[in-house]
Amino acid sequence: MFKIIGVLLGYYLFGIFGAFLGYIVGSFIDRYRAYGAGAINPLTSAHRQKVFLETVFISMGKLAKADGHISQDEITHVEDFMQKLGMSSEHRQLAIALFKQGSAPDFDIRPKLNEFMSVCGHTHSLKQMLLIYLIVMALADGRLDAAEEGLLRDVALHLGYDQLAFRQLLDMVLNQSHFAGGQATSPTALDDAYKALGVTRESSDQEIKRAYRKLMSQYHPDKLMGQGLPEDMIAMATAQAQEVQTAYDLIKKSRNM
Repeated sequence: MFKIIGVLLGYYLFGIFGAFLGYIVGSFIDRYRAYGAGAINPLTSAHRQKVFLETVFISMGKLAKADGHISQDEITHVEDFMQKLGMSSEHRQLAIALFKQGSAPDFDIRPKLNEFMSVCGHTHSLKQMLLIYLIVMALADGRLDAAEEGLLRDVALHLGYDQLAFRQLLDMVLNQSHFAGGQATSPTALDDAYKALGVTRESSDQEIKRAYRKLMSQYHPDKLMGQGLPEDMIAMATAQAQEVQTAYDLIKKSRNM
């Protein structure tokens, strides 16, 4: 919208040159409104993608080693993760090297998180998707031990989440995972559905709809790619969105919404 305004206003004030300048300024404003401050310059997208991927696999290695050993379930989860990304053999070897680097006993993850914040820190969705991927990784073996939760909390704080925001996101992702594959057969499925959306049974229909729309917006492919999420990782975000959709459908049915 602002591209059109910029072109018209620029042409009115300065002619053809003004229209061109107005288009550029309008494009920046449109990207800011759609994707956030960190995505204003599309030329930095490739760099954000590179840093995001590096941070994901290094952090996964650190997280897998947090409880003192790397389980077979965690290794399998990382392998499945790479397979879903459709990585080439070369990129797969790089990801494995990053994972091993992060899992080294004396590895300090803080410099990598600092780099992530300097490159991706202005894009809320990238910070949230990084944390979500790590939470899913921690839950790969079916449990979340104290060491893993402690590291997740430290990463969340580094990303700008306070304790309450971290606990809310952790609870939401944990309960969203109960709806993987579109299943909702647990005896506590309805309670899980409310938690997956970050609402309660006491929330109004309108509050539930707002929470649902906000989550679906956060997982929207175009928005995530605009902020710098690698295209191959969109499938993971889509899976999370499907879990949210299943939880929301269950709540709608129970409320006749």
